[in-house]
Amino acid sequence: MPRMRNNRGFDPISLSFLDVISCGFGAVVLIFLILDHNAARQNDVTNRDTLAEIDFLNEDIREGEEGLVRLRNTLSDVDFQVVEAQGRARVIEEEIKTILEELARLENESSSKTQTEESLRDEIKSLEEELEKLRKEELQSGNNIRRFVGEGNRQYLTGLLLGGSRILILVDTSASMLDATIVNIIRRRNMNTEAKLSAPKWKRTRSTVEWLIAQLPPPSQYQIYTFNSETLPLIDGTDWQWLEVADQTQLDQAVTKLNTIVPANGTNLDKLFAKVASIDPPPDNIYLITDGLPTLGKAPVSGNISGRDRERLFNSAVRELPSGIPINIILEPLEGDPMAAPLFWQLAITSKGSFLNPAEDWP
Repeated sequence: MPRMRNNRGFDPISLSFLDVISCGFGAVVLIFLILDHNAARQNDVTNRDTLAEIDFLNEDIREGEEGLVRLRNTLSDVDFQVVEAQGRARVIEEEIKTILEELARLENESSSKTQTEESLRDEIKSLEEELEKLRKEELQSGNNIRRFVGEGNRQYLTGLLLGGSRILILVDTSASMLDATIVNIIRRRNMNTEAKLSAPKWKRTRSTVEWLIAQLPPPSQYQIYTFNSETLPLIDGTDWQWLEVADQTQLDQAVTKLNTIVPANGTNLDKLFAKVASIDPPPDNIYLITDGLPTLGKAPVSGNISGRDRERLFNSAVRELPSGIPINIILEPLEGDPMAAPLFWQLAITSKGSFLNPAEDWP
C-alpha cells in the first residue's frame, strides 16, 4: 500500500498562538487598570488638599471681614470725636479773639480797669490751655466708645485701669443695694417699682456701671453679669459669650436693661464665682460692684445669719475663683457689715487688683 503523504499545513490560529494573544491582551488591560487607578487616587488626594486650602482661605477672609467691621466702627466713633473737638476748638478761638478785642478796647479807654484786665487775661490763659488740651485730644483721637460725664464734669483719680482683652463686670442686684441702712432697705423693699428704681444707692450703682462701660477700650471684649440669689447675663441670650466693645448698639442695650432691674433677694457669691470659673476663654480683668458679704451659699442657713456666717460664706465662695485674674472691687456702703471692707480689700490685693470705696457723688 502506498504511503500517504502528510498534507497538513501550518494553522496560525492554533491553541498556543491564542494563549499568547490572550496573555498579552490581559497584561495590557492590567497595566491600563493599574495606571488609571493610581491617577484617579492621585487626583482625589489633590482635590482634597485643594478643598482644605480653600476652606483655610475662606476662614481667613471671614476673620478679616469681622476685624474690618470692628475697625470701621471704631474709626467712625473716632471721626465723630475729632469733628466735635475741632468744633469746640473753633468756638474757643472765637472767644479768645473776642476777649482780645475787648481787652484792647479797655486798654485804650482807661488804665483804671487793671483788675478787669487781669481777670480777662486769666480767662484768656485758661481758654488757651483748654484749646491746647483739645488739640492734643484731637491728635490722640480718643479711645472711649461711650461718653460719661459726672456732675460738674469732675474727674477722679480712682486707680481703676480698664485694660485687658476680655473684661468682666459683675453687678450686685440684691435687696441691700436699695439703701445703706437696714431700716431703709426694709422700707424701700416694700415700696413700688418706681420708688425702688429711684433709690439713691441703686442709681449710683447704675451710674458706676455706665462709667465703667464708657472706659472700655474699643479693641477689647466684655460681658456683664448681675447677681443676687442667681447669676444672670445682663443682656438676655448672651450667656457664655464675649461681646464686642466696638458694638455701641449692644452697649446702649446693656445700659437700658440695667435701668429696668429692681434689686431683690439675697447675695450668693458661690454661684457667682463658680460662673466666673466656668467661662471659656476666661476673663483677664474683673470688676465687682457690691456692698457687703454674702447671705447665701451652697449650704442653706437657717434663721438669722450672723457676721461669722457671712465671713464663712465669703471664704467658701472665694475658693471657687480661678487664680491669676485681677479682681477690682467697688464697695458701696452697707450698715452692720464691718468685715466686708477688709475682706474685699484683701481679695483685691491678693489678686493684684484694686479696691475702691467711692464717695456718694461718684462717679
